[in-house]
Amino acid sequence: MDKIVIEGGRPLKGKIKIGGSKNAALPLMAASLLTSDKVILTNLPKLCDVKTMDSLLEVLGVQTTLLMNRISMQAKKIKRFEAPYELVRKMRASILVLGPLVARNGKARVSLPGGCAIGARPINLHLKALEDMGAKVKLAEGYVEASCSRLKGARIVFDVVTVTGTENIMMAAALAKGQTIIENAAREPEVLDLANLLNKMGAQISGAGTAVITINGVEKLHGATHRVIADRIEAGTYMIAAAMTRGDVMIEDVETEYVAALIQKLKDIGATIETYANKVRVVGPKEILPTDIKTAPYPGFATDLQAQFMTLLTLANGTSTITETIFENRFMHVPELVRMGADLQVEGNTVIIRGVDKLQSAPVMASDLRASASLVLAGLVARGVTDIHRVYHIDRGYESVERKLRKAGARVKRAKVKY
Repeated sequence: MDKIVIEGGRPLKGKIKIGGSKNAALPLMAASLLTSDKVILTNLPKLCDVKTMDSLLEVLGVQTTLLMNRISMQAKKIKRFEAPYELVRKMRASILVLGPLVARNGKARVSLPGGCAIGARPINLHLKALEDMGAKVKLAEGYVEASCSRLKGARIVFDVVTVTGTENIMMAAALAKGQTIIENAAREPEVLDLANLLNKMGAQISGAGTAVITINGVEKLHGATHRVIADRIEAGTYMIAAAMTRGDVMIEDVETEYVAALIQKLKDIGATIETYANKVRVVGPKEILPTDIKTAPYPGFATDLQAQFMTLLTLANGTSTITETIFENRFMHVPELVRMGADLQVEGNTVIIRGVDKLQSAPVMASDLRASASLVLAGLVARGVTDIHRVYHIDRGYESVERKLRKAGARVKRAKVKY
């Protein structure tokens, strides 16, 4: 098992290039199940979750060729309709094969994802929507079983905003008979990216990126080639790193519109931000100012950047608060930051952050993907050498994190854990 070792205290300077979005790539890969033709994705990030989705597609009968940052997928015939627990347990996004399987083949058996480190994330909204579209859905032996002759268009109103729910139903509706309208749909850029691919494949989708999406079902979809959008969470993580290390970094290949909420908060804490076409320069402040944050669905402040920004605010000159409104258990990084000298107090879904002069190195343990990123950021500014364990979490969502940080001047390496 690996660990990441960081010698802190060096400002980041230079350029960091952002890769393809993990949260966009996974539903885009699932969309290959909707056609017998070849679907090709470029700018694909080299991540553990991408490899897991690739393995799941192969189990279902998809012929895949994964080479560097490009994947070719062709589902000439679905050979298996079951997504087994052994794969689904590794990645909750595996539930995204449910909608495409039912839409194209009329049946699916997908393992329930089970528990999640950052909250329950139930899939009941997915299942109710499929039932509204005519599918028979039942739960048996830890699996979701869904079947129908052909899905029918319906008016779907989500009680709460759900990104994967919106994506699952959008894919299912692409081959349904008639019109489907999704209300209270997720507005995330990744949803828009999926709609763009589906439309290239012959779907008729409008309104993606807004709260109301309209899908007119078609008889058949065809192949397409599509470039995965840049990862706004990876970009945001390095933007925060530049600010908190008092660095000067140009973040390349990023849609600045997609990180607008973060840019505003970085300006609030005193950072200097310069935006260009697909680039953003972040210059850290001499003094980090306190601020208050409340996470919200896009275009609000992303929950996936909450842990990283909390790490930055541990060094602010004053008291800040962060309120988490998306997931009920996303403060597991707090005890690890406290081990490094942070002054944090959890009160319900809010953390009170009293800034300190410095963080101190310590051995710490990652609990989930974004928590691991927050600990890497803490290591960049801590005095001494920080060992971060369970880094397989960070490999799920950050490609070549050590290499990118080293190019910007950080002293960071990966090492084997010796017991």
